[in-house]
Amino acid sequence: MSEQKPPRRDFLKTTAASAAGLTVNSLLSHNARANAPRIRFGVIGLNHGHINGQTRAVIRGGGELVSFYAKEPDLAAAFAKQFPQAKQARSEAEILEDKSIQLVVSASIPNERAPLGVRVMEHGKDFMVDKPGITSLAQLAEVRRVQARTKRIYSIMYSERLENGATIKAGELVKAGAIGKVIQTIGLGPHRINPKSRPAWFWERKYFGGIICDIASHQFDQFLFFTGSTSAEIVAAQIRNVNHPQYPQFEDFGDVMLRGNGGTGYIRVDWFTPDGLNTWGDGRLTILGTEGFIEIRKNCDLGGRAGGNHLFLVTQKETRYIECSKEPLPYGEQLVNDVINRTETAMPQAHCFLATELALKAQQRALETSKR
Repeated sequence: MSEQKPPRRDFLKTTAASAAGLTVNSLLSHNARANAPRIRFGVIGLNHGHINGQTRAVIRGGGELVSFYAKEPDLAAAFAKQFPQAKQARSEAEILEDKSIQLVVSASIPNERAPLGVRVMEHGKDFMVDKPGITSLAQLAEVRRVQARTKRIYSIMYSERLENGATIKAGELVKAGAIGKVIQTIGLGPHRINPKSRPAWFWERKYFGGIICDIASHQFDQFLFFTGSTSAEIVAAQIRNVNHPQYPQFEDFGDVMLRGNGGTGYIRVDWFTPDGLNTWGDGRLTILGTEGFIEIRKNCDLGGRAGGNHLFLVTQKETRYIECSKEPLPYGEQLVNDVINRTETAMPQAHCFLATELALKAQQRALETSKR
């Protein structure tokens, strides 16, 4: 007896439902793959609050936070509360010897960061560290040697550029030629000191490298990025301890003039943000070009606009304000891509090391000047 065929209308309904199911399942599968962690990473050293932003950047970029380690119980407890998905490791070695971990992130005490980075790279892992990522020229030489031998990534997160929407937008505008050829950058990095909140190491130069090495590392990164300089020299540098004589190894003011093969720069950093300001510092960047200029107010606008991420663009045709708080921040995703693909899209290694070298040489020049 021949098999009875279903009516055409029923057949079409069944076929459409099956196709719809396949489409939904395909989309769900695609979304699951897109949201699945692309690398596994660990955290060692929690001595600066920047570690939270660093960690979130990697998670945002597709990283899975596996474990963390800190010597200090109070810092470990605070981090665990922020990132409960991560296991607290019993030692640094537990993370370094975990072959599933591809990247280590750190914000340890500054002078401990480079030695940790060397150990990380020697264990075959990439390293992303808070600024200053290196606190002496001797450390820099060692990091360069190990990085060249291991081919691992040593990335310093200069968050004032990489995690600030206005600075990201400025990069796009400069690349598009909005202000012509860049002539000079002026970077200002004032900070509020909050003495009661600072650990003992904060006041000793041997731990943080000096004010230019530490705070101004952001501004050296921006100078190289916006001028396109691949080499540069320190023209002048100075440091002072103006208002904290009780801490003789501390510096609360520093400034630098520098000249590169793509432009010139001026940098000023200090610890004099007054309590009347509603943020830790009125960080600013001015980028002067042949056809206009850009001014960035990173954390606040004294003119009254709320929040941060303010950009002002002045060209031959107009003066324009651009609110940049919703600009995408690509560093985390780019870094994860680099870990996977062995590329340098987040930050060229040569740029990372040169920004550090300039900061260290300026700090050294300023120390020599202060002894005269």
